[in-house]
Formats: sequence, structure tokens, C-alpha cells
Amino acid sequence: MNAPDTSSAIKRAMADVPVPMAMLAELTHRCPLKCPYCSNPVELLKAGDELSTDEWLSVFDQAAHLGVLQVHLSGGEPALRRDLDQFVACLAAHGVYSNLITAGVSLTRERLQALADAGLDHVQLSIQSVRADNADRITNYKDSLSKKRSFAGWVVDAGLPLTINAVTHRDNIDETEEAIQFALDVGAQRIEVANTQYYGWAAVNRAALMPSHDQCIQQADIVSAAQRQLAGILNIDYVPTDYYARYPKPCMGGWASDVLNVTPSGQVLPCHAAESLTDMHFENVRNTPLAEIWYASKSFNRFRSTGWLPELCQNCDRKEIDFGGCRCQAFALTGSASETDPACSLSPHHHAMEALADTLSSSQAPAYKYRRIGTGSVKA
Repeated sequence: MNAPDTSSAIKRAMADVPVPMAMLAELTHRCPLKCPYCSNPVELLKAGDELSTDEWLSVFDQAAHLGVLQVHLSGGEPALRRDLDQFVACLAAHGVYSNLITAGVSLTRERLQALADAGLDHVQLSIQSVRADNADRITNYKDSLSKKRSFAGWVVDAGLPLTINAVTHRDNIDETEEAIQFALDVGAQRIEVANTQYYGWAAVNRAALMPSHDQCIQQADIVSAAQRQLAGILNIDYVPTDYYARYPKPCMGGWASDVLNVTPSGQVLPCHAAESLTDMHFENVRNTPLAEIWYASKSFNRFRSTGWLPELCQNCDRKEIDFGGCRCQAFALTGSASETDPACSLSPHHHAMEALADTLSSSQAPAYKYRRIGTGSVKA
């Protein structure tokens, strides 16, 4: 692994490029759940492809020196890494805030307490449904909901802040009110109600997962009412679906603006879905220092700021708000990452995107193609 780069070229770039505030560390693609909405790539990496303990520790050292203030430990299921406690301790030693993003079915109470003792700051627990049978069907994992409920109790007992992450789609969007109540019942401080983003396995299962426009409108009303009623009690973040939107969401607050992502094999991305941009090359931290990738790589600078925006966006008063939207979605739906995100109502592709969503959501849902390692030939 390389030490943090301190070359004069990098120092010059520091004047124009912001310091990254957060890093998503995808420790592994391995996971006991097989959720069809997973945004991990279809070609999932095996354990032998993952960064070693020492390599990950070097990444965290470099991230801290780069200025990263918080690291989200994710996967797959990060608890399948036996060295997870070493990673938490390393981040704590640097004063970096650590957030464990977990399915909650692979950790014991004792191991969770060991992570808390090592310095873990926060836990984010995913739920797939608050109805037991539906949870097991979506995850293809038996008794997943009861195990998650028990795990949430352990988190609270350990004195750790808890966020519930509820990814919604056609088969569970009608449970939104129940999901919010679940967060209250288990003592969470926050819930993120997030519609599925159609990358990776979610793209493969888009026809099975796409909700209707009416479902999305109803969900938005439920969330809005809950946000008012539970203000000061439960923080509710909401990520609506792009397919029925008027304006696109900003791509990670702007491409390579303040967040970076490291995959299990060490590839460094501006966002978790960027591997879907098949016309781009992304550097690997095994070969290139993290600072050099952040400040000087072609991949990170290609869509940084607003100078690259197409003419449609250059003349828009929202260009500093949404930065042209999501590059991965633009690529998936138009074939070009340089296009305006079709989620924007001004995009010439917007109506086709809406029509696609209406067609998929009104059609009979096909069976799930469950997330599995070793099935890279699966296509949407």
C-alpha cells in the first residue's frame, strides 16, 4: 500500500478541490441476505478479492490524513469481516466517526459490545419489511425480522445511537407507516425511508420492484405527516423515487464533492454505483495513494463542479443545487454519463423515464432474481 501523497501537484490541487468529509468503506460483498434491491454490482467480489486487514488499515490511515471525518463501514455485511473491531479501533484512534451499516443478523450481543468498546459511534440497521413473512421473502433469509428486532435492542442497550434504514419498493412501500412505528418501538433516533435506487441487483430486478405513481404519492404524504408529528422525537429522512420526480437529486452533493467510496477490492469511486459507468476507469488504492486519487485522478475530476455540465444544465438556475443529477442514472437510461439526468423534467428523456416506470409498475411483477455471489452473468 502507498503512503499518503504529498507531492507539489497534489498540494496545488488542494486550493480548488474540497476536502472529503466522508468515506463509504465497502468491506466485503459477502452477505447472508439476498435482497433483490441491492445496489452492489452484479459481479460480486469473493473473499479472496478483498483488501487484507493491513490494506484496509492503511486506507483508514490515509483517509484520516486526507481529512475524512466519518467512515461508514458497509458491505455486503461488514460483520463478516473478522477484523472489523480492528478497523473501528483504528478509526477511533484517529478521531474519525464510525458508522456500522449492517443487516443485524450476523452479530452477537457480545461482538456488538466489543465493537462499542473499540470505539464504534453509530449503528445503521437495515430492514426489508416489518411483516415477518414478507421480510423473509425479500431477504430469502428465515426469521430475519425477529433477529433484527433483537439486534436493535442490543444496540440501544450498548448505548449506541441507532438509525433504521428502510429501503422501499413495490412490495413494501405500503408498510411505510409501520416502518416508522418500528423505528419508534426499537428506540431508534432516526429512520431513513429511501426508495430503491436502480443500480446493480436493483437494476436487474427493476420490473419486480418498481412502485406505482399512486403508491409514491401516498408514501410522500405519510412521511410528510410523520415528520410533522414526530419532530423532536424521531428524525425522518426521505429519499423519493427518481422515476416520478420533477427534479433530480444532487449526485452525492456533487460528483467527488465531499464523499468517496472504496470497494472491497480497493477500487476508489466518487459514488457507490460508479462502477456501472463502463466507459470510465477508476484507480485502485492498492496502486495509487488515496490523496492522489481524490485530488488528481481523471475519474474524480471528470464531473467535478459545474464546468462539465451540458448546455441544458449550464443555463439552469438549479445547476448549483443538483449538479445535473446522477451520472450513473444518466448513463443507464441514455447511454451517456454526460447527459442531464432524465429525472429532470427538462431532460428530453424525462417522459420516457416516466413512461417506463408506469409500464413496469402496472405490469405483473416477475419473480425476484436474488443477489448471489458467482452469478455475474445475470442481466436486467
